[in-house]
Amino acid sequence: MELTHILQKQIKKIIDFIKAEVVLTVAVFLAVVSMFFVAPSAAYAGYMNWHVLSLLLCLMLVMEGLKQLGVFSTIAAVLMRKVKAFSQVVFILVFLCFFSSMFITNDVALITFVPFAVEVLKMAGKEKKMIAVIVLQTIAANLGSMLTPIGNPQNLYLYSYAGFTLLRFLGIMAPACLVSFLLLFVSCLWITKGETMDDISFPAIRYWTKKRIVLTALYVILFFISILVVADVFSFKAALAITLPVVFFVDRKTLRSVDYCLLLTFCGFFVFVGNMGNIQSIASLLEGWMQGREFLVSVLTSQVISNVPAALLLSGFTKDIPALLLGVNIGGLGTLIASMASLISYKAFAKAYPKQKGRYMVYFSVMNLAYLAVFVFGYFLFY
Repeated sequence: MELTHILQKQIKKIIDFIKAEVVLTVAVFLAVVSMFFVAPSAAYAGYMNWHVLSLLLCLMLVMEGLKQLGVFSTIAAVLMRKVKAFSQVVFILVFLCFFSSMFITNDVALITFVPFAVEVLKMAGKEKKMIAVIVLQTIAANLGSMLTPIGNPQNLYLYSYAGFTLLRFLGIMAPACLVSFLLLFVSCLWITKGETMDDISFPAIRYWTKKRIVLTALYVILFFISILVVADVFSFKAALAITLPVVFFVDRKTLRSVDYCLLLTFCGFFVFVGNMGNIQSIASLLEGWMQGREFLVSVLTSQVISNVPAALLLSGFTKDIPALLLGVNIGGLGTLIASMASLISYKAFAKAYPKQKGRYMVYFSVMNLAYLAVFVFGYFLFY
């Protein structure tokens, strides 16, 4: 009886893990299945993009450390003390996600600023605008992050995979980012039209101890080292050799907080894509399917498996990486799983307002599909 109970608990843990890490589970499953067609060998090591994996780990460590130190929430609290109207509150909450995601990733931006928005809107007595603001924050983080190679994992991967220069990358993404800014600006005006706000006390700013200041300075230095890797000025091996020991000795708890499942997800898809590329019939089929349709295929694929796996899966079967890059970034709009970062906002809202999950999903879907339609129409009109 006791053995049965233990077995049931273990099965429940496995099921809970699969539910929490659906994309990782899919990546591992696909990798394992592909191994039956291409036997495991030393060649598997060549599938891995060690440059991307190392840089991604460095950036995750830095951003997690800065987040735990309260650097981003402190910046938000300082900005909030300058506001005098509700429209200013919304603009700050939304564009904090938009601009910060370019440098701290869309995930970190939403993890930091969505709970902050919930707190601020409650204080301002504007809970009726909660869904609209959080959905716009989510869209802003997903769209703002597309401007830079370090804004999200798919950008980091495709930037390295294609060997883009920084100027080339920015040239591809800047027009879409500018359109995003204008759409978000209009959306913020729309949801705040006619809204007023009484004087309120915004969140207090945490006291900065000497230790916090020193740790923040260290993480900022580590961040700039990662930026030098992106700019091909510094070796990714050297960056990893510096970042890991520094974090281990000065802020060890950050090592336990990093999302290692994301790294394993990349590894799983690297194996799957590498094996598919070695099966000529499948490789030819996928290349034919992608030919001239990179943007649309990547947008649609992202709706089903999310944009990071879509970038990893499709990159090996096309030479038009700019179209793929735009597709997987724009493809982060649409369904809730199109960008896994969107789940962060949903979970934060559902935790605070469990009875309004349905309303959130309806508003989220309508807004995301509207934005997606604008970008898809614009792409086929101008490209």
